[in-house]
Amino acid sequence: MSESARTPSAIEAAQERFIALWGEMGSAWGIPRTMAEAHALLYIVGEPLNTDDVMQRLGVSRGNASMTLRTLVDWGLVARTHSRGDRKEYFKAEQDVWRLFATIVRERKRREFDPLLEALEACRGMTEGAVPHRRVDAEVARLDSHHRRLDRMLELVRTLDRLSERFITGGGPGIQLAAKLLGKAKG
Repeated sequence: MSESARTPSAIEAAQERFIALWGEMGSAWGIPRTMAEAHALLYIVGEPLNTDDVMQRLGVSRGNASMTLRTLVDWGLVARTHSRGDRKEYFKAEQDVWRLFATIVRERKRREFDPLLEALEACRGMTEGAVPHRRVDAEVARLDSHHRRLDRMLELVRTLDRLSERFITGGGPGIQLAAKLLGKAKG
């Protein structure tokens, strides 16, 4: 076997590095490493791959590859495709990075941000209309202070929620425009 047959090309080496970096980043964000790596693989090769391709390239089991690809499809990051004359399912990642970002924001919002907002509103509701048992000025002041802190936090979270909705509904171009405007803003 020639040396060039054993040595990965510069493109393959760069792809492997990208996949590893995306996997590390995904892990830091609480996304399973294999899921992030499978997404990175599908994105960076830019063409549809089947489950066998993903298994081989990432060195994972069929079950792991299948579950990971199904989750990526459920998240909307990857689409199923078929190749004429081939019975296998193929998978292709979204190639528009701004749409990709909007999809990730949408999914993270649904899974993490929406429940947080709901829990904070329930927390605020626990003391809504509450009156201290002894109506002591210190107790009233403590309750008022508690409400102000929660209200400020709720205002922040609701504002971020509305902002993320604008990103999501605007799709790729909306996020791209917002990023450019924020990039020009002076701090």
